[in-house]
Amino acid sequence: MSQINVTPLVDVMLVLLVIFILTAPFLASSIPLQLPRAAVSMPAPQAGQALMLELDRSGQAVLNGEKLADEALAQRLAAVAVSRSEAELQLRADRSVPYGRVVQVLALAHQAGIVRVGFVTEPPSPARRP
Repeated sequence: MSQINVTPLVDVMLVLLVIFILTAPFLASSIPLQLPRAAVSMPAPQAGQALMLELDRSGQAVLNGEKLADEALAQRLAAVAVSRSEAELQLRADRSVPYGRVVQVLALAHQAGIVRVGFVTEPPSPARRP
């Protein structure tokens, strides 16, 4: 045999590509949050379709990985609402964030023209049996 067989190399590369594609969405969140638990949990939207707004324990807003003050957040949300009328906001708030802060952020989104809001939660923990 005078040629190198590249079939095993291609197989390994395809497996690595599939592993990377499957693990990439889990690496998107860089802020450690303790999300509230809910019985009904919808699947996360595809990347690029929704805005990801995170509220950390201190109430700091992070829009798609960028920390923003309330004024800058309102401007950014308004710009997105104008450019994409069907934009969806996915809200990931730590469970220790006061309800008033969540309402403030939702009011900013509503004033900016964002009407589709999703709340990201964790599935409930399995019940323990005695």
